[in-house]
Amino acid sequence: MNIVTVIGARPQFIKAAVTSRLLAYHDDMQDILLHTGQHYDTVMSQIFFDELMIPEPSYNLGVGGGTHGQNTGRMLEAIEKVLIKEKPDWVLVYGDTDSTLAGALAAVKLQIPIAHVEAGLRSFNRRMPEEINRVLTDHAAQVLFAPTTPAVENLAKEGISKDKIHQVGDVMYDAALFYAQKAEEKSYILNELGLKSQDFILATVHRPQNVDNPALLANIIQAFDKIADEIPVVFPVHPRTRNKLKKLTQKINSKDSFKLIEPVGYLDMVMLEKNAAAIATDSGGVQREAFFHNVPSVVLRDETEWVELLRLGWSRLANVKEPDDLIQQVKNALNFPLDSKESPYGHGDTGQKIIQVLKGVN
Repeated sequence: MNIVTVIGARPQFIKAAVTSRLLAYHDDMQDILLHTGQHYDTVMSQIFFDELMIPEPSYNLGVGGGTHGQNTGRMLEAIEKVLIKEKPDWVLVYGDTDSTLAGALAAVKLQIPIAHVEAGLRSFNRRMPEEINRVLTDHAAQVLFAPTTPAVENLAKEGISKDKIHQVGDVMYDAALFYAQKAEEKSYILNELGLKSQDFILATVHRPQNVDNPALLANIIQAFDKIADEIPVVFPVHPRTRNKLKKLTQKINSKDSFKLIEPVGYLDMVMLEKNAAAIATDSGGVQREAFFHNVPSVVLRDETEWVELLRLGWSRLANVKEPDDLIQQVKNALNFPLDSKESPYGHGDTGQKIIQVLKGVN
């Protein structure tokens, strides 16, 4: 069985690392990695392949840096050429990026079966490009790997046949379990930044709805700056976010407790996540990674696809239109009692379940 795995962004590298590592043990399954180039610089791309022990992609399309429409169109054209050449039995896509949709569209037009990992997630906000990507991909796919019960319910409500849906858990939980010890052994980020465990806030911001709106981005930075008066804030700045910060009229105060740093590799990020007192993020992946490492999170959005974390109290939404609300939600997170928790994302065997389903369907 030949599988073309389409990846292009940091979260997809992490997810693919799990299944690609396991597929290597199956002589009857060949995993052909196709990197679209959506994250194309060294820190956002190559370092993840190195640290996660992912084999070099068979194809690197080098498509990135354009608008959503430009990226998706160029990826679609290039992926189609690869699929015609390789003639895979499956196209495996992850998440909700432009790479995900381009891979699904290329496959469905060539009548190649699609398997979608992280199917069924919904923010119900159609202004998000990610929401459109995930909905269209789900309705094009033949096999839908849903991480949670709400995801399964969303797919059923949309009329997708139950025999296509498989609740397998969250593949990122597999990754968190596998790489946590490696991070302890190989990362020195805490010492390099002079940080103490449980004595800093980790922050990430990358979504267009926050980054492309100068007023909202200024509010977020203002809130982080005030929080840093009480507890250090560490902010690995996505390249796109850094470009937007340069255009802000608001001056960012230079204080030792507000650390704007370059993007970090996966193992360094794991160490920052594991040792943070709380995490403020607009990333769904980081939100879950916080939970996996027993750290409360504040979501810099009006909604989240990971509704079970809101229900369990491990995540809380912040109104980024109001800096004071973001500050208060971080304070609430810091006071969150870290009791025992449910495990809504499976038991760390999602990768194995994905492979078993693909073998059975074929």
